Amino acid sequence: MTATFPAEEVLYRPATLLDVSAMAQLRSEHWGNAPDWEHRLASYLSGEHHPRHAQLVRVVIVAEEDDKITGFIAGHLTRRYGCQGELQWLNVSGTEKHRNEIAAELLQQLGEWFGENGAHRVCVDARPRNNAAKEFYSRHGAEPINSHWLVWQDINSPLSALRS
Repeated sequence: MTATFPAEEVLYRPATLLDVSAMAQLRSEHWGNAPDWEHRLASYLSGEHHPRHAQLVRVVIVAEEDDKITGFIAGHLTRRYGCQGELQWLNVSGTEKHRNEIAAELLQQLGEWFGENGAHRVCVDARPRNNAAKEFYSRHGAEPINSHWLVWQDINSPLSALRS
């Protein structure tokens, strides 16, 4: 699970509870300290926090550079909106180009995890004013369901095309 970018090596691996503090810091950079991100992420990772319609089967994948967590993505199996999977969180630090490269690889890895777990129709919540997220997901094959939600009818189809 490694990918190399210019002058940097990025390790992609499943998150552990030891990564929660760094993930919470990333989440706070983008969304503020409003909820207790550390508690929420730890609860999600340990299977104690359940988003609406979430099943227990879930994964969190981190991107690590020079022993520092620079991004993470989380997803779980679900029944929400007729989907089989839901992308819960995606946060990456760095320059815009770097963030997009890391985010795309994290999305690819999550898509593979969903495929391995029989989830093809995958949804994601993006706030109506979060144009950057909506554009990113759309660029990677998601289509709007409503003002908040987007869906990949088969998440592996557009992601597979990106790998080619």
